[in-house]
Amino acid sequence: MSNNKKPMSKEDASRIQSGVDKGNTKKADEGFKQRAQKSADKNEKKESK
Repeated sequence: MSNNKKPMSKEDASRIQSGVDKGNTKKADEGFKQRAQKSADKNEKKESK
C-alpha cells in the first residue's frame, strides 16, 4: 500500500472505475470501485466544510 497522503478525489475514483470496467486491472473488483467512490465522497465533504 502506498504511503501517499493525498486524499482520493472524484476524478481519481472515476479513473479507477473506468479501469475496472475496461478490464485493465488484474485484481480490482466491484467492491474496490465502491470503496474508491465512498472515499472520494467522504473526502469531498471534508473539503467543503
